[in-house]
Amino acid sequence: MKDGDGLFFVLLYAALACVLVILIDGWVLEPRRAVRAPAGGESWLTRLSGYALVGLSAVMLWRLFRYEAVDFSLMLVIVGAASGLIWGADRLWFAGARARAAAAAGAPAESLREPVAVEYARSFFPVILLVLVIRSFIFEPFRIPSDSMMPTLYDGDFIFVSKYAYGLRLPVTNTLILPTGKPHRGDVIVFRLPPNPRINYIKRLVGLPGDRIRVDERNQLWVNGVPMPQEPGPVYSGPKEDLWNYAGAPTAVENLDGRRHRIMFALGGVRTGEWVVPPGHYFFMGDNRNNSKDSRWLHDSDAPGFVPEANLVGKAVRIWLNLDTRDGPLWSRIGRAIQ
Repeated sequence: MKDGDGLFFVLLYAALACVLVILIDGWVLEPRRAVRAPAGGESWLTRLSGYALVGLSAVMLWRLFRYEAVDFSLMLVIVGAASGLIWGADRLWFAGARARAAAAAGAPAESLREPVAVEYARSFFPVILLVLVIRSFIFEPFRIPSDSMMPTLYDGDFIFVSKYAYGLRLPVTNTLILPTGKPHRGDVIVFRLPPNPRINYIKRLVGLPGDRIRVDERNQLWVNGVPMPQEPGPVYSGPKEDLWNYAGAPTAVENLDGRRHRIMFALGGVRTGEWVVPPGHYFFMGDNRNNSKDSRWLHDSDAPGFVPEANLVGKAVRIWLNLDTRDGPLWSRIGRAIQ
C-alpha cells in the first residue's frame, strides 16, 4: 500500500456513506414524506450529506492529483460505473416513483426533484467517460516523484505520456488491444513496476530484448560490446544542487542510437555489472545514474529489474507543470519537450 492510501480510503468510505444517505432519502423517504406533507422537501441530513459529498470529492481528487494515492484509472472506472448505474436506476425505476408520489399528493411532478447524487451522476458520467477515453488511449498525466531522472526531469514535474506510442491498452488491466509501435532505445518510458503493478516508474530505455548491457566502474554504458558515447559537460546546476551528493556532480551528454540526452553522476557509488535482457523484456536506467533504482537491481523487491513488454504504459513526451521544488515552481519548464 502506498503512503496516503489509508486516508484516501477513509475519505472514499465517507463519500459512499453520503451517497447512500442521499439515495435512500431521495428514492425512498422523500416520496413518502411528499404524500403526507407535499411541501416537506428534502431533510437537513440529506442537504448536509450533499455538501459533505462535494467537499470529500474535492479532497480525494486533490490527493489523486497531488500524491497519486491510488490507481487513478481504476478510480475513474469505478466512479464512472457507479455514476452510470445510479443515473440508469433512477431513470428506470425511481423517477416514475417520484412522479406517482407527487400525483398522489396532488402536486406537480417536478415538485419532487431528483436526489442530488443523481444530479451529480447525470452531470459527471459523460465527463468521466470522456476523461477515461482520453487518459486511456491518448495522453495521461503523471507526476515525477523522485530525483532518479535528473537532470532531464525534476521531482515535481508533471508530464504528459503518449498512451498510443506503443499500442492501445485497456484501462486498469493494461491489456494490449491494438499495436501501434515499438519502443526505441533512448525513449523515456512510464511502466508498471513488475513487483507491484500498482506503482508507476519512469526511466530511460537502454536495453532491448536480447541486448547485453554493461556498466563499468567509470559509469560508461556498453550495449552489445559497444560503448555509448558520452561528452563531458559542466557540473550539475539546478534544484537541490546544494545537497551533498549533487554539489559539484559531473554531467555528460549521452548518445543512445542517435538519441542525445543529458545524464548526471551523483556523488557516491557506481552500480556496475553486466546483464543480458531476456526475450520480451526491456532494461531501463535513470538519467541520474548513481541515484536511480532501476533494472540494474534485479533482485530487489522495490526495483524494476527486467520489465516485460506488457508493463509498458507509454512514452513521456512533454512537461506541462512543475511543483514541489524547494525554491518554488519552475515556470520555464512548462511546455518543454522530453528528450
